[in-house]
Amino acid sequence: MPPSLHQDRIKAGSAAHNALPTAALAGLAASGFLCIVTETLPAGLLPQIASGLRISEAIAGQLVAVYALGSLLAAIPLTSLTQGFRRRPLLLATIICFVVGNTLTAWAGSICVVLAARFVAGCAAGLAWGILAGYARSIVRPDQTGPAMALAMVGVPLALSVGVPLGTFLGNLFGWRGSFLILSALSIVLIGWIIAKVPDAPGRSSDDRPSLRRVIATPGIVPILLVILTWMTAHNILYTYIAPFVTAASVRVDLVLLVFGLSSLAGIWIVGRLVDRMLRALVLLAIGSFAAIAVLLAIVGEDGVAIYAAAIIWGLGFGGAGAMMQTASADAAGDGMDLAQAMVTTAWNLAIAAGGALGGALLTTGGTTLLPPAVAALAVIAFLIAMAARRFAFPPGYRAPSGC
Repeated sequence: MPPSLHQDRIKAGSAAHNALPTAALAGLAASGFLCIVTETLPAGLLPQIASGLRISEAIAGQLVAVYALGSLLAAIPLTSLTQGFRRRPLLLATIICFVVGNTLTAWAGSICVVLAARFVAGCAAGLAWGILAGYARSIVRPDQTGPAMALAMVGVPLALSVGVPLGTFLGNLFGWRGSFLILSALSIVLIGWIIAKVPDAPGRSSDDRPSLRRVIATPGIVPILLVILTWMTAHNILYTYIAPFVTAASVRVDLVLLVFGLSSLAGIWIVGRLVDRMLRALVLLAIGSFAAIAVLLAIVGEDGVAIYAAAIIWGLGFGGAGAMMQTASADAAGDGMDLAQAMVTTAWNLAIAAGGALGGALLTTGGTTLLPPAVAALAVIAFLIAMAARRFAFPPGYRAPSGC
């Protein structure tokens, strides 16, 4: 073999070794996307579901609530119980639950069957969120964990920005039952992709499984969970009730959500590039800018330009939120990262529920004008917690990620 060709092959092999396993991480990102779209799909189909099952739209709306409840209740116990399981078969099991749950939802004639199917799918999502971050870290080198987490989490903002519009679009084309069958078909395709592209990873041995009590007592974990609760509750107050808020300002909801979604994707890219060097700065900038735009909306919330500008800044900060919080919790938890991710999932779902409930109460009490001040207050609390958690939760400078 000519020396030049041999050197070229060595260089190619070295580059392949240094590159992120994008195909594998894309499979994990698609799993996260599937979790979120399965959760939010009914929101764009409520009238059709209500008509098809002969129920009220209020009851149809519980399809989202019962899914979130399943994730909330199952994330920590299922993640704890399955610490010893190999990662790929476990992830495949969660995707199979989506196939079953969405297929049952599509064919069921009873709301009781639908709610049961949604609850099971929600439990599967809770387990998936508990293992995805640790799985992503386990298939890359320690110095690649930041970009790997950002790529593995890209499905979240993408799903949040297109989930409800996608449901409405598919419902208009294929009906609500057809929409859920399409999700089942996509899940089967994802199963094939995971088998072909995502490498397996071992679970934890029985003598190497941290207890839930030990993980929650790890320095840094509680502040991270408190930041998630306050920040994401603030986010969900505004996100859940964005339609009445921007409608009051005579601004198109779909365009605002599009701007938010595109900015979120840009935020993911920024976090992926910078998280290893400046995790603390990114967290403080994201939360601080969110508090600032909430104050802006409280002052000039009826101005269309201000709303679009706020959507851009909001999306940039929120897009990388999942990657930042999961990176911080995994770094802090060390060998307890899977349980820490399950706690993150639980805190996130609590924030979704709290944001919806608190935002609804504010809307009923004083209308849309009360939303930005409440969002600003919670965001400031989150910022102060993150600011104070300098030593263990959000340390300055370069990350020192745990080994994978």
